[in-house]
Amino acid sequence: MINSRLELLFVVMALAATTVAAPHPKKKETKASPIVVFFDDFSGTALDRSKWNVVVSHSVVNNEQQAYVDSSATVYIAHGAEAEGAHDGALVIKPVFSAGHVTKEGRKFDFLSGRLDTRGKVEFTYGTLAARMKLPLGEGYWPAFWALGVGKWPDCGEIDVMENVGEPDWISSAMHGPGYFGDTPIVNKLYFKKDNDVSKWHVYSVDWSTDSLIFKVDGEVFYRVTRAMVENYGRWAFDNPKYIILNLALGGAYPAKINGAKLPYNGLPQSTVDDIKAGKAKVLVDWVKITR
Repeated sequence: MINSRLELLFVVMALAATTVAAPHPKKKETKASPIVVFFDDFSGTALDRSKWNVVVSHSVVNNEQQAYVDSSATVYIAHGAEAEGAHDGALVIKPVFSAGHVTKEGRKFDFLSGRLDTRGKVEFTYGTLAARMKLPLGEGYWPAFWALGVGKWPDCGEIDVMENVGEPDWISSAMHGPGYFGDTPIVNKLYFKKDNDVSKWHVYSVDWSTDSLIFKVDGEVFYRVTRAMVENYGRWAFDNPKYIILNLALGGAYPAKINGAKLPYNGLPQSTVDDIKAGKAKVLVDWVKITR
């Protein structure tokens, strides 16, 4: 029996000394936020020429039907109703009908359009390249969002994050390099969904690392290519810097293969020509971003 207050105090102190303190709960490990190394949200009143070049045609490939020009009619920044759904303005690439346009090389075209790139201004190796875009509906439009290395093609390596040929419910992604281009089985992959609508806003992206290219639409992975897969066909051409390209081609080999149109232009039927003449054809880009 404890018969004094002093003895009781000694017991309490002894119990306290042997009590083990409850450990602090472990802090949750949080993944570091990606570092943004390039971003353009087209929020200004004009294209930022410190980031982008506007390409003027010096050659045309794939039997495309447009000449690329540096004009405010084909490349401009939109706000308000025209950029509806964009966060703070949008880049617009718009084709126009211009019968008999002659390039400085003496070639004739009936259509003008826009092509932008970041060559010599923004080039990167590895990371996530993404853009939020809205595409036109109509057979024969050929908008693309891609990255290309400097040098001889295909040795320089090409990453096609998004291509569309006017089909409403699918886009394609691809990669090209030495020994794997054209109809090589590994090159191309379609993203198709019944409820997909390319005329609505979507985020198209690729995660590019030393060992793989992972293509996504709205964060959903649909195509994964690894270095080992590629090296069955040729050298992995994705360890060198690439620059970004945004463009809207018209007609040409890829659309023609899908829609079979030969008249009035290769890969470009009359209905699409009418839409271009009416000013209905536009690619809108809300933002472009590179993160690591």
